[in-house]
This record gives sequence, structure tokens and C-alpha cells, in this order.
Amino acid sequence: MLNTNASKPIYLQIAEWIETEIIDGTLLADEKVHSQYQLAELFNINPATAGKGLSLLLDAEIIYKRRGLGTFVTPNARTQLLAKRRNETLQALISQLLNEATLLGVDTKQLHAMIEVERLRQKEDE
Repeated sequence: MLNTNASKPIYLQIAEWIETEIIDGTLLADEKVHSQYQLAELFNINPATAGKGLSLLLDAEIIYKRRGLGTFVTPNARTQLLAKRRNETLQALISQLLNEATLLGVDTKQLHAMIEVERLRQKEDE
């Protein structure tokens, strides 16, 4: 859900929420997206704010409009969003991880071993 106390603007949170819905398969290709008024009601926000979030996704060609019908998920949206998240989110996390590892004196071999231990732990939890 949205965090109105966060430093991230609400319209960005709206866009990211819809992106996550697409990535996790809740919204599929060519499926109708909530309107700005539905989003405003759902999150108790101004419709213009919701509209601004939708506009970001329209500009990025994640969603498209069908005149008189509404807004829909583009066929390649999920693939596009997965690449975006890999390139932006994971790269930022990797950069932070490497900086922290260097600060703590953890070399690449140790870091790789720690990642493998965590991966195995997560598989056991599934």
C-alpha cells in the first residue's frame, strides 16, 4: 500500500504499485488498469495525483489508452519492468552491498559464500 508519510511522492508510489501488480502477474498484458478515480478512491488520494502516476506509466509505454474504454497494460510491460528493476534496483543494492563489504573488510569470495548461504536458507523456507 501507499505510505503518505514517506519522502517518495504519492504519484511515484502509485506508479510503482501498478508496476508491481504487473510484475507479480496480478495485471496481465492487455488487461484493464484501475482508472485515476478508482485509484483515488482505493488509496483515498486526489484523483489528479493518481492521474500523475498513470501518466508516468503512459509516458514509459507500460500502459496504453483505448479511447472510450480505459487504460490497459501493454503486451511487453512485464518484460520491460523486469529489465528496469534489474538495472535500477538490483544495481543500486549491489553497489551498496559492495561498499559495505569493503568497509567491513569482506572480500568477494567471502561475500559470494554469504550470498550462497542465504540462497540456501531461503530455499529451505519455501
